[in-house]
Amino acid sequence: MPTPESASFLAAKPSVPPTFDGVDYNDNRALKAAQDAVIREQWVQSMMARLIREEMGKCYYREGVNHLEKCGALRERYMEQLKHAKIKGHLFQQQNYIPKE
Repeated sequence: MPTPESASFLAAKPSVPPTFDGVDYNDNRALKAAQDAVIREQWVQSMMARLIREEMGKCYYREGVNHLEKCGALRERYMEQLKHAKIKGHLFQQQNYIPKE
């Protein structure tokens, strides 16, 4: 896997925002870049939830019977992150895009 500073890493990084705003649907390259950015953002959100869940598990194990008191911030953060953690794909956003005027 390339390091975050390498040229191959920067070349694979999407240069478009994870949305279909301003995408020309006739330009296949721009459309695929937008789709890739949307999927990448969903994976990032999913992996963030996974990392928080792992930290919460460590906290529960470390704190024992006091976990309700000591791990509350992680629990709240995890519950908030779960709203964004589902990987839905790009098709719904792409087909139901309403252009801003």
